[in-house]
Amino acid sequence: MTTSSPSKLQSWLLASRPKTLAAAAVPVVVGSAVAYGQDLFAPGPAIAALVGAGLIQIGTNFANDYFDAKSGADNENRLGPTRAVQAGLLTPNAMKWATALTFLAAALVGLYLIGVGGWPILVIGIASILSGIAYTGGPYPLGYNGLGDLFVFIFFGIIAVTATHYVQALSFSIEALVASIPIGLLSTAILIVNNYRDVDTDRVAGKNTLAVRLGKAVTRKQYAGVVLGAYLVPVIQVAAGLSQTWVLLPLVSLPLAMKCIRALGELEGSALNALLARTAGLLTVFGVLYAIGFAL
Repeated sequence: MTTSSPSKLQSWLLASRPKTLAAAAVPVVVGSAVAYGQDLFAPGPAIAALVGAGLIQIGTNFANDYFDAKSGADNENRLGPTRAVQAGLLTPNAMKWATALTFLAAALVGLYLIGVGGWPILVIGIASILSGIAYTGGPYPLGYNGLGDLFVFIFFGIIAVTATHYVQALSFSIEALVASIPIGLLSTAILIVNNYRDVDTDRVAGKNTLAVRLGKAVTRKQYAGVVLGAYLVPVIQVAAGLSQTWVLLPLVSLPLAMKCIRALGELEGSALNALLARTAGLLTVFGVLYAIGFAL
């Protein structure tokens, strides 16, 4: 019995990778919660930041789909979820145009945020879009040269949380900066699982991710350190008097984190796709509890 091919709409939905959107949404939620706790929450900029972050994430996913297929990093030996261009569901030209149009839509949303927050948001917006393309494209793809982890920590942690707070508060906040650290760490943890799963195929394709450079044993330790480091931040916040004890709420999800850490040492190959989803879920649970803590 043969299965029917997905429709064009289903193919575009697949290419957008909706399961990755938590990495775009959670930093915005946390940044907005910090602003709310400081009585500085602004609904308009918060919603625009959420939409803009989602569009940049989708644009980056489209760019990755295009460039990974073009470079050969995505091939018939792929262990991860289906990629639309590599699988022949969408043409490279269509994906290239979709990437450009999605980033253009993000830029249009950014015009409103620039009007609110001024030139710092312009710089952040340009850097975010260029980095989304440069992650797998350009003369020195970040993801192919061991810089993907740093890219994710900076753009899905530090910048996403602090910029979201800034467009509402119109001022810099140490509390927002500290709040960005665990979100960046857990976002990086998602990438670590993805790259750990693909170590063997990436090495053959010449995609020198940090996991390829470090090897699987060290990458498992990196994952554990990143995840546990995220849980250490709220403790330090409270101990240092930066935030109230409510920000310790994410600690109730620590058992889930420990299960994820153990799973990385037990699973191999395509079975790691489930851990990828669980790590994204861990980011969501941690982020929501963290946001509630700041709001309270």
